Amino acid sequence: MTTSSPKILALDFDGVICDGLIEYFEVAWRTYCEIWSSANDTPPDDLALRFYRLRPVIETGWEMPILIKALIDGIPDEKILHQWVSIAPQILLNDKLQARQIGAKLDNQRDKWITTDLGSLLSLPRFYPAVVEKIKLTIDSGVKLYIVTTKEGRFVEQLLQQEGVNLPPEAIFGKEVKRPKYEILRELIQSAEDKSVSLWFVEDRLKTLQLVQQQADLEDVKLFLADWGYNTQAERETAQNDPRIQLLSLSQFAKEFSAWL
Repeated sequence: MTTSSPKILALDFDGVICDGLIEYFEVAWRTYCEIWSSANDTPPDDLALRFYRLRPVIETGWEMPILIKALIDGIPDEKILHQWVSIAPQILLNDKLQARQIGAKLDNQRDKWITTDLGSLLSLPRFYPAVVEKIKLTIDSGVKLYIVTTKEGRFVEQLLQQEGVNLPPEAIFGKEVKRPKYEILRELIQSAEDKSVSLWFVEDRLKTLQLVQQQADLEDVKLFLADWGYNTQAERETAQNDPRIQLLSLSQFAKEFSAWL
């Protein structure tokens, strides 16, 4: 089924709508200092830039402080880029740590920041150029827009409100829903009056799109990989060679939906 515009548009948040790298690094650095009792709470000069460049290897939040640990320990960037799936578990093993334990510490650091200085936290994420305007135009056009993200829903809602985008809470599926994104897409279709409604999904993680591909009942969902997000050149090339996935540029995103195809 091919249509020139969606009836439902589902967007990831970080890496599609908003660049959260500065906040990610700051929270990850604070968590690193807590776990490894760093005497110096000022990160090395080049650490943030290296973290930003390697952000695509991270699948889940707990990996962020581990990435900083890997960089501090002197593991080369190229090795991290290509061998992260074995490096991260090895660091956990070496330091007798558990992923959920690190994830809890990371969440606690962010919650503490939200409680003590929400304004400074909300000032760090940067919206990608023209994205907010496209979202507003989409909402005004009658397309049903949803945010499907692993970020906390309340945080997403506050950031969008700062930009004048007032989505109802039920249109934001955040970390708290604790369900895979493909399940949420399925629910969006099932809750529509017309079950054959066209749904387009924009995401910056190739693995997430591939999981949607594996769902036989979601074969009509149009999948887009945001090439401006947290992905690698190799992942973008994979998407280009996949007939189910459309590689989308930021300039295309800002245009009419027909220009996406």
